[in-house]
Amino acid sequence: MSLRSPLGRVLGQGAARAGVRHWWHQRLSSIALVPLMVWFVVSLLSLPSLGHAALIAWMSQSSTALLLILLVLIAAWHSQLGVRVVVEDYVHGAGARTLVLVVVGFAHVLLAAAGVLAVLKVAFGAAA
Repeated sequence: MSLRSPLGRVLGQGAARAGVRHWWHQRLSSIALVPLMVWFVVSLLSLPSLGHAALIAWMSQSSTALLLILLVLIAAWHSQLGVRVVVEDYVHGAGARTLVLVVVGFAHVLLAAAGVLAVLKVAFGAAA
């Protein structure tokens, strides 16, 4: 006796195939966030002051700007993956679930873009 659906038997895929990819993306993004967050905290604590001028000078370094952009993008991706799981588990109507997932996806893209734009504006000294 098999617990697989007829379509699953035909395709040779179990029910958890797509979930494994999502699970791996969540784990890999969290692993990538660990060194980035350690770098971020240590870098901030090593600054002589947390004043505006010191932070602008720190963020204007190209390596700092690159790492901050990576931090923003990976954190947004990780957050989107986590919120997606919550929505899929607790929003029960198919239409409502789809709508919430689309809104959550757009919101995370918007937040990531705003974060990257903010880092670039500070790093390259663009007028506000």
